[in-house]
Amino acid sequence: MLFKRSLLSAAIVLGLFTGHAAAADHGAHWGYEGKEGPAHWGDLKADYATCKLGKAQSPVDITGAVPANLDSIKFSYQATPLKLIDNGHTIQANYGKGSSITVEGKQYDLIQVHFHQPSEELVDGKPYPMDAHLVHKSKDGKLAVVGVLMKEGKENLFLQTLWENTPKKQGKEIAVKDVQIHLENLLPKTRSYYSFAGSLTTPPCSEGVKWMVMTTPVEMSPEQIKFFGKYYSHNARPVQPLNGRVIQVSQ
Repeated sequence: MLFKRSLLSAAIVLGLFTGHAAAADHGAHWGYEGKEGPAHWGDLKADYATCKLGKAQSPVDITGAVPANLDSIKFSYQATPLKLIDNGHTIQANYGKGSSITVEGKQYDLIQVHFHQPSEELVDGKPYPMDAHLVHKSKDGKLAVVGVLMKEGKENLFLQTLWENTPKKQGKEIAVKDVQIHLENLLPKTRSYYSFAGSLTTPPCSEGVKWMVMTTPVEMSPEQIKFFGKYYSHNARPVQPLNGRVIQVSQ
């Protein structure tokens, strides 16, 4: 059952265009069940129409990936002071300036990382217990998201730092004194990835997002999965039709 959480009157969208989120929504409430759930997002507000009319929506079921000579993702992450927010839809860590990825010759600055349970991306029809979305933005406003799938296993030290400092109230960013995080520590050692064109997975579901999902999952403990579930046990949009899109996998 979905853990009941009141939605913010000014919802913060995951994937906003500011330094604290990947896109901001100051309008209709939305959620993951009932009349505010994914099946109705496109009808909640005119700005959300892409959620039902878009042809390149995310997440997707990653199946039939075509091997390709894709450019390696060059990660250039730095440690940053821990800043966390429970924005009414997920737990999110906002990242300071100075960290980025470069892919196909283009640099995208790291903005934030947030989490979904279960994973929004499926692999051959199967979800993982959770996933992380690392949101990046280029100087010309384009978004790139690195997805990290999470499977049950040993305790994840990066996540433990976040969980131990989770805000007690929604809607307000907290700066955790004398604690830093380094997002490099969340990435799998194997850097192969799936690549496809997609969208934000939350309203307004804007398209034109470059998606790169790491092929190798990272581990987190059953207790860590359960802890996040106390806040958000089902904050995942269902997979969307590919509509002819090709999913590639790096060799």
